[in-house]
Amino acid sequence: MSDTLRLNKQAQQTYHSNPSSFQQLNYHTLLPTQQFFLSCLPHLKKTVTFQDFNFNEHLLEGVLSMGYTTPTPIQEMAIPAILKGDDLIACAQTGTGKTGAFLLPVLNMISNNHEEKTSTLILTPTRELAQQIDQQVEGLAYFTGISSIAVFGGGDGIVYEQQRRGIQNNVNIIIATPGRLIAHLTSGVLKLNHIKYLILDEADRMLDMGFSDDIMRIVSYLPKHRQTLLFSATMPGRIRNMAKAVLHNPQQINIAISQPAVGIDQQVYLVNDHQKTPLIQLLLKEGGYVSAIIFASTKDKVKEVYKQLKAVHIKVNAFHSDLEQNEREEILLKFKNKLLPVIIGTDALSRGIDVEGIDLVINYDAPSDPEDYIHRIGRTARAETTGTAITFVNDRDQRKLKNIEDMIDKQIRRIPLPEVLGDPTLIKQAPHKPRGGGGGGKNRRKGGPRKQ
Repeated sequence: MSDTLRLNKQAQQTYHSNPSSFQQLNYHTLLPTQQFFLSCLPHLKKTVTFQDFNFNEHLLEGVLSMGYTTPTPIQEMAIPAILKGDDLIACAQTGTGKTGAFLLPVLNMISNNHEEKTSTLILTPTRELAQQIDQQVEGLAYFTGISSIAVFGGGDGIVYEQQRRGIQNNVNIIIATPGRLIAHLTSGVLKLNHIKYLILDEADRMLDMGFSDDIMRIVSYLPKHRQTLLFSATMPGRIRNMAKAVLHNPQQINIAISQPAVGIDQQVYLVNDHQKTPLIQLLLKEGGYVSAIIFASTKDKVKEVYKQLKAVHIKVNAFHSDLEQNEREEILLKFKNKLLPVIIGTDALSRGIDVEGIDLVINYDAPSDPEDYIHRIGRTARAETTGTAITFVNDRDQRKLKNIEDMIDKQIRRIPLPEVLGDPTLIKQAPHKPRGGGGGGKNRRKGGPRKQ
């Protein structure tokens, strides 16, 4: 375990278990991230509410009308820094309230300054995420008169024309995917010379999708004097290199790097491939789950599993890039409104869906990247709720499972297969090696997997 992660855990765990003892940490031995966390203690000593941020009364009315009363940890820490005018790098796991952390202070500043031009640009990796952020702006800013538009590709000429008109009408906020935004820039219809706030959301995923050059090209159109906020679930070196190029003396916040939410019951089933679909049937039939997401590794696998589940009369829909935009939107809407109990997709879905009340996530196959595991299972147990995350592991995926357990510094509980499915006798369990000199030893058990 790195010194940064170890000190982050020390700082956060000490505070949350005993806030008064947090003061006993030696300030001068902490890295800048922990020093910033310590500097936020005046805000964290008592239960903070959204009233404490002194938001514009119209914005606060929108926040309270949506049922929000207390901010999440990332919001408690990020909002004061953004209101102060600082650039910011924020690293927080999915489902922690990152969107509200940047939207609320920016909406407050737009409202107070009576902005009449397009002053805010939010870049996101996917059209689904752009639409969800646009919907959140609409809800939070309902009483402020602030306008926004989601700009993304994949639609027909009518969608493009609607985006063009919105841009020409000087909406306050543009939420865009990089590729489509560049199309509007090169057409000459979009001018970004009044941008005061640039937000890069899910920055790691944008780089994973090859948007690095597009982002830097977009930045070249912006005023040099602006406030820039970078939010990312992970913080690899290439993200930090980008931050150096586009941010100025940023504050830094890290919240529970690469750790699943505590409310997730993580489970592993050791299976052979032919047992996966029958096991899904049993889990959905006997588990009492209302809303479930199944993740598969590729688009072709998504289609294959969708056909298998359809054949056994499970009410499910597949979500993939071959669908038309309106088809994807209809699937997400049905799923969000609990009209569709099961949806299956690739890792792109793990970043592009923001639905509360998902109580089961199934990894049909283990993801190659441990960070993708965090994002997948982060679809459940959102907003301090609980949920179940189940991963199917065959013999080929043993190394992937080991990498996941090494990253989260914990062995995931193995669940025996139901007798009706037989025994995966060909599968051997990979050894778990805790990091950081035994920091995760308390999570290990001797002997075989514990039975339920």
